[in-house]
Amino acid sequence: MNSSRLPAPFEPIDVRITAALARAGVPVLRIGLGVVFLWFGALKFFPGASPAEMLAARTIEQLSGGSIGPSVSMPGLATWESLIGLGLLTGRLMRATLLLLVVQMLGTMTPLVLFPAETFTTFPFAPTLEGQYIIKNVVLIGAAMVVGATVRGGGLVADPAAAQLGTTRDRAATSDPAAAPPA
Repeated sequence: MNSSRLPAPFEPIDVRITAALARAGVPVLRIGLGVVFLWFGALKFFPGASPAEMLAARTIEQLSGGSIGPSVSMPGLATWESLIGLGLLTGRLMRATLLLLVVQMLGTMTPLVLFPAETFTTFPFAPTLEGQYIIKNVVLIGAAMVVGATVRGGGLVADPAAAQLGTTRDRAATSDPAAAPPA
């Protein structure tokens, strides 16, 4: 919706809300991703605690040609995901963190191809609970893309038209100060 179509009394409220969302959106997204990765990664340190453990272990074993078993893959994956979570939570080393995330997500999606009988009741239309667990990662990938778009200091702009005109309307310059390059 174009903000100029709002009734005049609502315009200042809309400007403030939109600017606040632009300022907070990317940091909230980054922290939320960090919590998910740290939490799910930490679960894998405790055998039997993660519902994805067996499928993840079998996937890594298959991808490695049987050379990496669960006794190695689960602590490794737990560490990998926890590092992604910590990187996202701290906002430090974002390029390295996002690279780890991309590689992890590629691995996470492979069971859809390697084990379709376990990830779909009817391929490719009806995913099992495990399949749904994997497919929801598309949202995590999109969130990571948004966070990644800010590593050079960019951010969301609440009102691009106002920014182009150089008006004094409230707008968010950098939506994620932790992702901004050092001065």
